[in-house]
Amino acid sequence: MTMTTTPRELPHTPWGRVRQSRRTADRLMKIIATAFTFCAIFVLFWILGMLLVKGIGGLSLATFTAVTPGPGTEGGGLANAIVGSFVLTFLGIAIATPIGVLAGTWLAEYGKGSQLANLIRFINDILLSAPSILIGLFVYVILVEPFRGYSGWAGGVALGIIAIPVIVRTTEDMLNLVPGPLREAGAALGAPPSVVITSVTWRAAKAGMVTGILLALARIAGETAPLLFTALNNNFWFSPSLAGGVSNLPVTIYQFASAPYENWQQLAWAGSLIITISILLLSIIARRIVAGGK
Repeated sequence: MTMTTTPRELPHTPWGRVRQSRRTADRLMKIIATAFTFCAIFVLFWILGMLLVKGIGGLSLATFTAVTPGPGTEGGGLANAIVGSFVLTFLGIAIATPIGVLAGTWLAEYGKGSQLANLIRFINDILLSAPSILIGLFVYVILVEPFRGYSGWAGGVALGIIAIPVIVRTTEDMLNLVPGPLREAGAALGAPPSVVITSVTWRAAKAGMVTGILLALARIAGETAPLLFTALNNNFWFSPSLAGGVSNLPVTIYQFASAPYENWQQLAWAGSLIITISILLLSIIARRIVAGGK
């Protein structure tokens, strides 16, 4: 038995009109996207230009060697604030790195799709977008109020809490990118999971994990709100015990920019330029590490 098929007539579709409307929508979308892109770039360069113009005038040798001046005092610099910021940032990242790396490793290697892992990811996402002033207030309640005084330790803990979710997210993402056969090869040699993780997966994801730590470092380097509740500020060098207020750049900029003294305002611009350049350098280093890891 032979079967015959008759060709079906396709319905007429005005393809020309559809394509023309799509091309018009595409052009319109491209024009809008390009216009907003140039707006964003214009604002960015406007901010950077203003920082350069107003900040360079405040940069001198005294900026990096003299301590912050008192009210109505001429001269002075930002040396104590720069050193204090470095100490607080280093303390924060030292607290956050082991916690963030180990938590991200557990999520990627052990927890995976479990309900506990999903709950931790949800809490981590909330912390990632939480206002930093709330974290500062939280640390104030648990570390400043009970000990009846501001301290560098409280400031470091506040910055560490802000950095932890960034490191957790990047560590988990980077470990998830490591191919499964690498883990299977390590397990086939008889290595326990802990050795496979530390010797194989961590090594393969090393560049991405370091980049996450640098991004967290850049995130906390310019935080002001949590330090207002924890480390506060002063015009002196920090004590090695980190007791009492610790001078730092973000709070110094906040206080000097709103003060009526001209030299304070000039130093605030110089401090803003120093922080911007520092974050820019950290971002460039992170990109170079990512490019080198590919």
